[in-house]
Amino acid sequence: MLQISWEAVLADLPVFAVLSVWNLFVLLVISKKVYEFALKKGRSINSSMYFSRKAIHFLAGGLTAMLLPFIAHEPIVPAATAFGLALITYLPHKLNRRMYWFQDPENFYDVDFTLSWGLIILFTWYIDRSFWLGVVPVLFMAYGDGITGVIRNLKYNKRTKAWEGTAGMLVLCIIIGAKMGLAGIFAGIVCSFVERIENIDDNITVPACGLFILLAAHYYLPSLTAPFY
Repeated sequence: MLQISWEAVLADLPVFAVLSVWNLFVLLVISKKVYEFALKKGRSINSSMYFSRKAIHFLAGGLTAMLLPFIAHEPIVPAATAFGLALITYLPHKLNRRMYWFQDPENFYDVDFTLSWGLIILFTWYIDRSFWLGVVPVLFMAYGDGITGVIRNLKYNKRTKAWEGTAGMLVLCIIIGAKMGLAGIFAGIVCSFVERIENIDDNITVPACGLFILLAAHYYLPSLTAPFY
C-alpha cells in the first residue's frame, strides 16, 4: 500500500483513535470554553471566536503534529484523521449549522487548516520518514500563526494584521525552524512575513511557503537542513 505495511497502519490505529477523541474534545468542548471565557472578559464576539480558533491551533493541530515523529509509523492514519476532521468542520458550513464559537460564516479557514495539515503530512513522509520535513511547516501554521493571532487579538480585540504579532511569530518560527537547520530558520523568517499578506488564507500560504523552502534545501542544499537540536 504505497510502501506502507498493514502492520504499521494497524500499529498506529489505537494511538490515533485516542488523538481523534482528544481533537474532538478540543473542537467541541475546550474551544467553546475559551470562547465563553473570552466573552465574559469583555471581548467581542469576533475576538472571542478568534481566541477559540487559536486554542484549536495549539491544542489540536499543533500538539498532534508535534507528537508525530515520536508516535507514528506511517502517514496514512494521521492524514486520515486530519481529513476526517476536515469533513467534520466542513459539514456544519455546508449545512448552515456552524459551530459558532470558532466557525466564521465568511470563510472556510478552519477546513483549510485540517486539509493543509493532512496533505503535507501525507506526502512529505515519502521524502522524509522522520516526519520532520512535514511537521515543521505545519508547526509554522499551528504555533507560529497561532501566537501572532493571540498577540494581535489581545491588543486590538479583533482579527487584524500588526507588527507586534509578526514579531512574536518570527521568534517562535525561528525556534521551530531550527529543527531543520539554517533552512528551517530561513523558512520560519519568510513564513512570518508571508503571514502578513492580507485577504488570503495563511493556513495555506504559510505551510506551503515553509514546505517549498525546506524541499528546495532538502534536494539542492541538504547541508542546510542539519538540525541544531
